[in-house]
Amino acid sequence: MLLIRHGQSEFNAVFNKTRVDPGIEDPKLTDEGKRQAETAGRALRARPPKRLISSPYTRAIETAHIIADVLGGLAIDIDRRVGERAAFVCDVGTPLSRLRLAWPNLALDHLDEQWWPRMEESEEGLAERARDFHDDWDIRSERPETAVVTHWGFIRASTGLTVPNCTVVHMAQRNSAEIVHPREP
Repeated sequence: MLLIRHGQSEFNAVFNKTRVDPGIEDPKLTDEGKRQAETAGRALRARPPKRLISSPYTRAIETAHIIADVLGGLAIDIDRRVGERAAFVCDVGTPLSRLRLAWPNLALDHLDEQWWPRMEESEEGLAERARDFHDDWDIRSERPETAVVTHWGFIRASTGLTVPNCTVVHMAQRNSAEIVHPREP
């Protein structure tokens, strides 16, 4: 399984400089974030996934769409379990009714109107959610062919790694992860 952190968002662009929450709910990608997503998609061409899953947050869906386009139109499945740990204003999601308008081609019927956590999620809650997702995928034969566009917190909970935007992590099995993009020189 490949875990891909979303591209740089409007929140990331401000927070990385100031370390202050800029108060942007469900931010979009910046131009840099879009470029990062294209680069990550090109890096996946050598061994493209057959399935692409995304968090319902806008920054993840935008990243997934760019990667899917680079890979020739791969379908995107939405799974709220791979969302971010609710800890900042950016982790307030977009209501289902508005997501449907923005992304009419995505299957979203399995989401509630407010699909994101209602209050700050504990580290234990995040770890449990990550375990639930991975338990589900451990029994599926397509796990090695799956890429998941997700978030810093989910990747950290799944692998122990803290990675920058649009990093691609190969998770062969639990507690076994390797950064595959970008490769360090």
